[in-house]
Amino acid sequence: MTNIAEAGMAAVQAASAQVVGQVLAGKSLDRVLDAQLAARRDFVPGERSAVRSISFDTLRHYGLISAQLDILLTQPASDAPVRHLLLVALAQLQFSRAAPHAIVDLAVEAVGQMGFVRAKPLVNAVLRSFLRAPEKFQRARFKNDIARYDFPRWWIERVKKEHPADWRSILLSAREHPPMWLRVNARRITAEAYLQLLSQAGIGVRMRLGHAVLLESPRPVHELPGFDDGLVSVQDLGAQLVAGILAPAAGMRVLDACAAPGGKACQILERADVELTALDIDGQRLARVASNVDRLGLRADIRKADAAQLSPWWEGKPFDRILLDVPCSGSGVVRRHPDIKWIRRESDIVSFAKQQRALLDSLWQCLGNGGRLLYATCSIFRAENHQTIEQFVREQPDARQLPISTDAAEEFQHPGQENSTTLQCIDGQLLPDLVHDGFFYALLEKHG
Repeated sequence: MTNIAEAGMAAVQAASAQVVGQVLAGKSLDRVLDAQLAARRDFVPGERSAVRSISFDTLRHYGLISAQLDILLTQPASDAPVRHLLLVALAQLQFSRAAPHAIVDLAVEAVGQMGFVRAKPLVNAVLRSFLRAPEKFQRARFKNDIARYDFPRWWIERVKKEHPADWRSILLSAREHPPMWLRVNARRITAEAYLQLLSQAGIGVRMRLGHAVLLESPRPVHELPGFDDGLVSVQDLGAQLVAGILAPAAGMRVLDACAAPGGKACQILERADVELTALDIDGQRLARVASNVDRLGLRADIRKADAAQLSPWWEGKPFDRILLDVPCSGSGVVRRHPDIKWIRRESDIVSFAKQQRALLDSLWQCLGNGGRLLYATCSIFRAENHQTIEQFVREQPDARQLPISTDAAEEFQHPGQENSTTLQCIDGQLLPDLVHDGFFYALLEKHG
């Protein structure tokens, strides 16, 4: 806040409240932020960054903040936008470094800018009540699990049931800011040489595992040396397992069936000279695949198509390898997408599982005899993962599930370095922790 004029910060608070309100109404945070910031061309870069940061913090801790606000309000706020502004201001008071008195004063101004002048005394009273006794609102004082863990109750109960030994660490990891992992483009530069570039740029590194590099703190991609020249990409450590498991070899025909935004497709292309086809049903997101491929100096056949409908795009020639990174709940990446926790419904899991099975059934026809298909999700829910694969293998006589060998993670082992073997992909499930996100992988081989 110190780098933003006070008048600007009031507008930032109002914009953040609008973002939070739309997300709680069921809209995607990324899409809402893009639309909100596109409409506010008057915002300087610092203000745009502040809207993003405040919105993320509010949704990341929404369970706690909502419970706090329910206590602070003697009666429910009659206008939803006023409640959203109060949520945003409470998030700032607890998770930003801004001066508390400035947050309160500007929130009062912001609610006026939003057209709720009569709510100014309410906003002032609620926020000052919090500041008078913040110890009364500490997380540990709440008995409600929603406030304690910042997840809906159905989600908490499902994680407890499916991951009884790890449920608490899974939920707590989602409260943290995500780490920033890089993937060094081995076609352009060695990992050792890129580490030297980072050092020369004054960018600290916490860990290096093979071609994966963990930065000490996140930063804009265009500050990374060589990013615009294709030396490096941003990709979570767990996602970087893909190429090692799929093991593409030169000359193979490879399909990435749900490719956007293109990180995994590009990793495959960096690893081997393959003939890669990248599909996605979303043309806007597919443009990001093309952009990433171009930036990295790679080549791919990029097509807008529904992977489940074969006739419009498949000529009948089988693929040697297929990556099926299916649409899913995103339950393993909520740290990066905190809106997921609040817009998903438990019934969505069943819907995703049906869609995933339909894609698997369809694309299995495109795999050649002896070929391999890697089924991937960024989910931790069994209905999207183990159950889908177990049922498919039972019903598909020419499908055999292969074990995911520890050899697939060998490139991430760096002897003598602390935390060098952080990836534990047990039965294909990589649970989220402080180092990486959550993913599921199942490797299937076709025998006709």
